[in-house]
Amino acid sequence: MSLAGRVAVVSGSGRGIGRAVAEKLAAEGAAVVVNDLDEAAAKDTVAAIEAAGGAATACVGSVTEPDFGERFVQTAVDTFGGLDVVVNNAGIVRNAYLVRMTDEQWSEVLDVHLTAAFRILRAAQPVFSAEAKAEAAAGLPRSRRVVNVSSIVGTAGSPSQANYASAKSGLLGLTRTLAKEWGRYRVTVNAVAFGIIDTRMTREGGPEAQEVLRRGAAAAPLGRAGTVDEAAGAVWMLCAPEADYVTGQVLYCGGGLTSVG
Repeated sequence: MSLAGRVAVVSGSGRGIGRAVAEKLAAEGAAVVVNDLDEAAAKDTVAAIEAAGGAATACVGSVTEPDFGERFVQTAVDTFGGLDVVVNNAGIVRNAYLVRMTDEQWSEVLDVHLTAAFRILRAAQPVFSAEAKAEAAAGLPRSRRVVNVSSIVGTAGSPSQANYASAKSGLLGLTRTLAKEWGRYRVTVNAVAFGIIDTRMTREGGPEAQEVLRRGAAAAPLGRAGTVDEAAGAVWMLCAPEADYVTGQVLYCGGGLTSVG
């Protein structure tokens, strides 16, 4: 297990892609802090990880709470003794064409996808810095990881998703900036841009989401939507020890699809 002894936090990991990521990291040996707005969903993920022989704990609550970043990071430090991997996965959609999009729809999506990631990473920085300095002094340097979950919508746009596209694009700017700021701490910062992944959110998102799922799956060169386990695999690729020299990059996980809508 190549992440044995490591500690990860994964936002929005009670269901879907986030849960698959949490379970994958745990299967590779990481202790995982699971987060979800729904306490039952978070605890269910924790129970599944523990039943498989892994270690996990829950940090329940909205990522948009001003103090959530500090609480999330501190849960990892207090429960498992440190922090090595941050996966910013929590997300929502509030689709509307621009002329009908409200301030609330705009702000809610940016708060969940972008502002929350910023706050979590800001809270993680002192931990990463202190641990990197201590390890360097001991002659035992180690690499750490940040993976921000973006979307092909953030690189190509999509009708009725100005808020979502802007938030996911903003995550790419945050990713590339922190890759330059945090290299000195031996932290790699990358993003995964997902295409059409078959999740509860896409299946239950109403007629528009169903149509995007259908068209995206048909348009992908692989001819289908991705699974949550395949999505988790892309995140894992950037967390693996073999990715120690990969930073500031965007990994596309869309079956060859680079644009929808």
